[in-house]
Amino acid sequence: MLDYIIVGSGLAGIAFAETALNNDKNILVISDTSQNSSIIAGGLYNPVILKRFSEVWQASEQLGILTEFYSELEKKLTLKFDYRMPLLRKFYSVEEQNNWFTASDKPNLSKFLSTNLITKKWEAIPSPHNFGEVLYSGYVDTSLLVNSYQHYLISKECFHEETFNYTDLIINNEFVTYKNFKAKNIVFAEGFGMLLNPFFNKLPLDGTKGELLLIKAPKLNLDVIVKSSIFILPVGNDLYKVGATYNWEDKTNIPTEAGKKELIDNLKELITCDFEIIEHHAGVRPTVKDRRPMLGAHPIYKNLFVLNGLGTRGVMLAPAMAKMLFNHIEKQDELNPYVDIKRFKAFASNPYHNE
Repeated sequence: MLDYIIVGSGLAGIAFAETALNNDKNILVISDTSQNSSIIAGGLYNPVILKRFSEVWQASEQLGILTEFYSELEKKLTLKFDYRMPLLRKFYSVEEQNNWFTASDKPNLSKFLSTNLITKKWEAIPSPHNFGEVLYSGYVDTSLLVNSYQHYLISKECFHEETFNYTDLIINNEFVTYKNFKAKNIVFAEGFGMLLNPFFNKLPLDGTKGELLLIKAPKLNLDVIVKSSIFILPVGNDLYKVGATYNWEDKTNIPTEAGKKELIDNLKELITCDFEIIEHHAGVRPTVKDRRPMLGAHPIYKNLFVLNGLGTRGVMLAPAMAKMLFNHIEKQDELNPYVDIKRFKAFASNPYHNE
């Protein structure tokens, strides 16, 4: 008898699997390659929503859990994939500078927004109005993390690469059976793939397509993350991730010429040096209209759980949300109403009713 079957091995699935293993639980992770948003993600984490100058929900708590989680995982896998790096917001006017200082005076933002303007000049990024620095920022090499963790699970004989067949799931009061496996609980962490899940697909998962470029720019010489209408993230060897687009209509993982053009146009507005496009990726983020994660038990089947809706902040949210859901299942801790799927009243009353 397993403690958990976990469906999905993106950031959410990894975070829950590792949390369960660290608590001496027996698990099986089942996943295919249909969802790639965790692998191709920029992997940024920062505690401030710069577009609106507001704090990310529970930012301090999430950063604390994130730091410990990825540090311990790096030790276990003997790999480096978490990189602390300053994130600089380019200012285009004195007004933007003033808005920054106004925001940095807010009690919930003062610890995250530096009041010291960054005046350093990068030759390929004109910046007459300088930069503001977001503290406690960085990025996770999500591709390395996802692939390495999958190999780790394989070495522990607790990973099956297959497309989950929902018709093979038999639900009992005390356990579930899937093919030859029995488990006390099953956690669905499928990202945008949840739309195919008959138990949870009536939840309002929206999905936002994002496209990202990997460029080579030897003359950029950038050692920080720069955020403007896009972000530029240095990953070493004169390579940089550039992203990202937001498309609410197209739900495919296929890169588009329109997405590439948008990124190139924004990049040319930001930098003056030549660059070469090395790779072009696309994926669908598991977003929710109210911009909150979705955690909780199925209204009818109490040993079926969902961990989804991490959206654009999967790196930052995953460890904290996995811990919250695990403690809810194992210790009966109440889920925070902010993320509990009970907030969707129609689903809570009838999960098979199409909202």
